Amino acid sequence: MTNKGAISQFIEQHYLHFNAAALVDAAKGYETHLLEGGKMMITLAGAMSTAELGKSLAEMIRQDKVAIISCTGANLEEDIMNLVAHSHYKRVPNYRDLTPQDERDLLDNHYNRVTDTCIPEEEAFRRLQKHIYKIWKDAQTAGERYFPHEYMYKMLNSGVLKEYYEIDPKNSWMLAAAEKNLPIVVPGWEDSTMGNIFASYCIKGDLVPSTMKSGIEYMTFLADWYPKNSTGKGLGFFQIGGGIAGDFPICVVPMLYQDMEMHDIPFWSYFCQISDSTTSYGSYSGAVPNEKITWGKLDIHTPKFIVESDATIVVPLIFAWILGW
Repeated sequence: MTNKGAISQFIEQHYLHFNAAALVDAAKGYETHLLEGGKMMITLAGAMSTAELGKSLAEMIRQDKVAIISCTGANLEEDIMNLVAHSHYKRVPNYRDLTPQDERDLLDNHYNRVTDTCIPEEEAFRRLQKHIYKIWKDAQTAGERYFPHEYMYKMLNSGVLKEYYEIDPKNSWMLAAAEKNLPIVVPGWEDSTMGNIFASYCIKGDLVPSTMKSGIEYMTFLADWYPKNSTGKGLGFFQIGGGIAGDFPICVVPMLYQDMEMHDIPFWSYFCQISDSTTSYGSYSGAVPNEKITWGKLDIHTPKFIVESDATIVVPLIFAWILGW
């Protein structure tokens, strides 16, 4: 513990049982995986960017504690929205008490609620729309095609948003990722504000769908990337929440093995899921890790961890451990 900070020391002294102990086991497993030469994929579901996970995730990226990210389109854009519109966000601590009329009032005032946090439409959505549209249009005019996250990287790296920054840039995980050109896969990007906006331009005939690379192309990219990065200790899978952000990339292993008949492809070599989803009839997000063995994703001996708790509490603590805070 000599190289660990106060948060890590507190965790080791007090997090001894149940979900707390599972948190420590998962953190130590992640750390060991990296120390033994392994790489890690992190998957982001829910609204982790709006929860400001960037305060720790950005440093994880800068310190090469993550090799690739899979995230929803919402997490991709909401980190940048927080970067440029933070002071305009509205917190609603009593969100459980809101009436339908209260909710409608928020909408009429151009606020979109995510649990206790409301994202401002004009300062967040429209501010990004103005700049990202030009990048989409310029690419189309030049006959170029890129992935959703690559367009976001172009926007961030161009500097056009700097005048709007309202948080310390070191707390933006997308800025950290853009600076490293970190690989990202964004399954189901259409299900996001920017995805909806892009679709609207296509409906109006201003853009064509092919200007945006597709989810199938994300999978083919991952199918090429995985074998090149899973040698030695292999690639681990750290899943924050459930849903498509995790379901999509974990399938690359059985696809390569079963459909591409690459029988020497290694399984994911570490697995951890942080979720409050419980095992129920047909629930994949709440399924215990062993179920993934039957689908050819994990091996019998893969280190497996599940922390059944709120990811907004658990994940920053695990990252703090890995970063030695």
